[in-house]
Amino acid sequence: MNRIAVIYWSGTGNTEKMAEAILSGAKNAGAEAELFSVSSISTAAALGYDVLALGCPAMGGEVLEEAEFEPWFTELESSLGGKKVALFGSYGWGDGQWMRDWHERSKAAGANLLDEGLMANETPDAAALAECDAWGAKLANF
Repeated sequence: MNRIAVIYWSGTGNTEKMAEAILSGAKNAGAEAELFSVSSISTAAALGYDVLALGCPAMGGEVLEEAEFEPWFTELESSLGGKKVALFGSYGWGDGQWMRDWHERSKAAGANLLDEGLMANETPDAAALAECDAWGAKLANF
């Protein structure tokens, strides 16, 4: 069973809600999973987990949050070769280009990615949270 770190940045709480549902799904599927805000875990500590579920909303022109998350991810990026990684986040405009860019960037770094990433438009509703929970269960055996 995988040891999972669910690591996120959230400005409005939407991506945090997704992270909590993913954590719940992983734990209910029997995984050892922990939740961290990006400011509370070093990249070195994150790399000690079998699976990284990374969450960041779309910001500005559909980019990762630039003050905290982007620098943290940039530091992590060179160590993603062969690492199991799942990407998630919320957005309020656009069509998900930030997720496609983030996915391609992670793939280029050598990450073993789960799906194409999980997105929720604005505040995740019950259906989106159920999808997050199911996705967390998938991480348990990823």
